[in-house]
Amino acid sequence: MHRLILLRHGKAEAESASGEDFDRRLAPRGVAESAQMAAQLVDMGFFPDLVLVSTAARTRETWAAAEACFPQARAVFEPELYHADSRGVRREAERAGAGAGTVMVVGHNPGLQELAVQLLMEGHSPPSLVARAARQFPTAAAAVFLFDGEGRPALDGLFFPDHD
Repeated sequence: MHRLILLRHGKAEAESASGEDFDRRLAPRGVAESAQMAAQLVDMGFFPDLVLVSTAARTRETWAAAEACFPQARAVFEPELYHADSRGVRREAERAGAGAGTVMVVGHNPGLQELAVQLLMEGHSPPSLVARAARQFPTAAAAVFLFDGEGRPALDGLFFPDHD
């Protein structure tokens, strides 16, 4: 894996019909912001080869809203990403992405945010940027990292959705 894109799911409903967090679906705003973030990533030249998607309803729907922007990507639905901490997210991305150039993970906070902050610190990003990511990683936010031959990360972009 040469590049990692962390994409948080779009804005979700407060509750699901079943009452289960796993079944929460995207709100209309979440569908729109997921599609917009995917288009923004494409505009910046980021195209995943492999997309790992949590099996929760809101992450599946985030991918459904984004996938038209990435027609060449292969999606794999990973139950392990639901409730995964930063180590779990990283482990899944590294395991699945061994032969892929760019891996995207569509997942949840706090795991995605914690991993973004960790990678920012490992890549010696400015403290103000690390603080911003630690303070805020809203729905449909994306963090993109490049990895060198030694596996060291460098920030390639931090993107937040536009909210009206």
